[in-house]
Amino acid sequence: MRINTRFSVAVHILSLLEMDKNNHCTSDWIAGSVNTHPVVIRRMLGMLKKKGLVGVHSGKGGAYLKKPLAQITLLDVYRAVEVVDNGLFHIHENPNPACPVGANIQSVVEILFQQAQDAMESVLSKVTMEQVVKDLACKIESNRPTDH
Repeated sequence: MRINTRFSVAVHILSLLEMDKNNHCTSDWIAGSVNTHPVVIRRMLGMLKKKGLVGVHSGKGGAYLKKPLAQITLLDVYRAVEVVDNGLFHIHENPNPACPVGANIQSVVEILFQQAQDAMESVLSKVTMEQVVKDLACKIESNRPTDH
């Protein structure tokens, strides 16, 4: 199993809003870049809007950033789009209590799983969307054909 793609799509959306802020950033236009249906984008924009990361123009539509990217961490984005429910790792329920492993496995792995989630969240909290967009701009520039 993998974590759903909402997190990477949200990072894509925020990057696009910054890098192409002179365009009319409608859900249809964003969906073209993400290569998904505009309904998916509208749902994601709603989640990001609820957390104060983006705004949406009423009427003609179009999304925009509500905060500078330097103030948005990847952890903010991760939490905004509710990637996981109650933690990354779920422990199977109802192991056999008559089995020594079954009776004790939950309490042992629960601590390890929480440490792993805490470590991941710590990494995400140290990376801003500004850093992501700078890296993206460098990557785009390095892939541009050069004139000879």
